[in-house]
Amino acid sequence: MNDSLDVERLLEGMSGGVRAYLAGLGRERPLVIGIRTGGVWLAQRLHRLLELDEAPGTLNINFYRDDFTRIGMHPRVAPSELPVDVNDRHVVLVDDVLYTGRTIRAALNEIFDYGRPASVTLAVLVERGGRELPIRPDVAGRQLTLAAGESIKLTGPDPLELVVRRASGDGPVRAS
Repeated sequence: MNDSLDVERLLEGMSGGVRAYLAGLGRERPLVIGIRTGGVWLAQRLHRLLELDEAPGTLNINFYRDDFTRIGMHPRVAPSELPVDVNDRHVVLVDDVLYTGRTIRAALNEIFDYGRPASVTLAVLVERGGRELPIRPDVAGRQLTLAAGESIKLTGPDPLELVVRRASGDGPVRAS
């Protein structure tokens, strides 16, 4: 197992990072929202580690993607579920991998369709290079530089594992 890609260890670090970040800004009672699918798995675990009372929310950003007309929609699109009002709340938006920033842009658009949060904190498991939009995480479990032709994916939900793959389909390069 590659310890630098151990999801449980990265999640523990993320929870401490989120707790410290929010405390430093005086932000209490955050609402955790995960982006489907990997972000939801992480948000559920992060929610437990942060010992929060309100259930975490789930975003499905398919309709908000800027490439929707090009890639179409997955035939089984699950709806977004936000258990409480987001107005004036401190939201912790959770995703598995931050790459171009386009997924986060779409998630922010959807959140603002539900209301106007007081703040949005971005927490990601892995931050990798390749940003196309000026979006950065407030908390990242791990920064990772991948070679050209490599991608990283969170698989799960039980167990959660990070798998790095080559574009040629040669199988995993390294996995936890």
